[in-house]
Amino acid sequence: MAAESIAKITMLSEPIREKIRAFIPRYPSKRAVTLPALHIVHEHFRCVPFQAMAEIAEILEITPAEVHDTMSFYGFFPQAPIGDVRVWVCRSISCMLTGGEEMLEHACHKLGIEPGQTTPDGKLTVEFAECLGICDFAPAALADDGRIFGPLTTEKVDTMLDDLKAGPKPVA
Repeated sequence: MAAESIAKITMLSEPIREKIRAFIPRYPSKRAVTLPALHIVHEHFRCVPFQAMAEIAEILEITPAEVHDTMSFYGFFPQAPIGDVRVWVCRSISCMLTGGEEMLEHACHKLGIEPGQTTPDGKLTVEFAECLGICDFAPAALADDGRIFGPLTTEKVDTMLDDLKAGPKPVA
C-alpha cells in the first residue's frame, strides 16, 4: 500500500479546528492560542488525548511538546476521559489542618477509587488540589460545575458525593 493512499485519521473535527483558528487573529502569535485551544478540546472531549495535542500543534505550527508543556502546567487538562463531574478536594495547609486529607481518603474509599480516578460508571472523578483558594470553607471541595462544598465532615462528603453523582448542575 502506497503511503499516499493512507488516509490521515484526525481526532479534531473541522468545526473544532475552526473554533481554534478563530482565536488566531485575536492573539499576538499562534503559540499564544495554545491555552484557548486546550479549553476548546477539553470542552468537547472532557480530556485532551495525545492525538488532539498533536493536532493542536499542527494547527498552531508549534511542537506537540509545546502543547503538552502548557497542558501540564495548568493541570486542568487530563489526557484520559474524566467523569461527568470532576471534583477536587483541597489539601492545602488550611484544609490539611482541618481534615482535608481524611475527607479525600473517605471520598475515595466510599467510591472504591484512588485520587485521580473515575468511578466505574463514569459519573465522578475525584482529585486533590493543592489549593482551591476557599480557606474559609476548610476542609473544602470544588466541583468543575462551580459548586463549593465545605467545611467538610464525613457526613457532608457522603452527601456531596450523592449530589455529584446526580450529574453537573446547569450554570445559572
